[in-house]
Amino acid sequence: MKFKMAEKSLFAVLLRSPWWISFALAGGFALASKALLPPDYVVFGAIGGFPFAVIGVIAAWRQFSAPSTAHVEATLAQIAAMPWRDFSAAVEQAFVRDGYEVQRLNTGGADFLLRKAGQTTLLACKRWKAARLGIEALEELQAARLAQQADSALCITMGELSDKARQFAAQQQIRLIGATELAQLLRPVLAQRAKT
Repeated sequence: MKFKMAEKSLFAVLLRSPWWISFALAGGFALASKALLPPDYVVFGAIGGFPFAVIGVIAAWRQFSAPSTAHVEATLAQIAAMPWRDFSAAVEQAFVRDGYEVQRLNTGGADFLLRKAGQTTLLACKRWKAARLGIEALEELQAARLAQQADSALCITMGELSDKARQFAAQQQIRLIGATELAQLLRPVLAQRAKT
């Protein structure tokens, strides 16, 4: 069990790392196999590096398809200037575009109920402009999640999170969507709106 957890976390770290690190590890497996194994077994040892090569391909694709820093900052400036009505409409459109059924909520703690593949998710995003998000907003989201019996919870914020809020989110498995991920989520919607 511990090995599987370590393996998952290693691959997660590699996905966030520069793509060439994964390819270097795959190459290291091949070189170590050639140096340490009998000639008949070199191929089998080198195959051990295959998962790292796959992670390298995925990481390279993500990194090359990611928007530039300047583009992300421009998108974030546009998002920060939006009133709630426009921002909430853009968020709703983005999740519908990603295949979710979206329902607006008038209750405290959460702004949207998202449904996809039999799973329900509560989304809180009304405090997206807050410079610093405290634990109170996440406690309200968690209370709404329990009341609605939702499977998961998301919170969108462009600001920093307090240490207590970050710990609470980790303990309650509340997924946080920060500024960069928010810019990537809304970029297609904002681009489409600019064309019309």
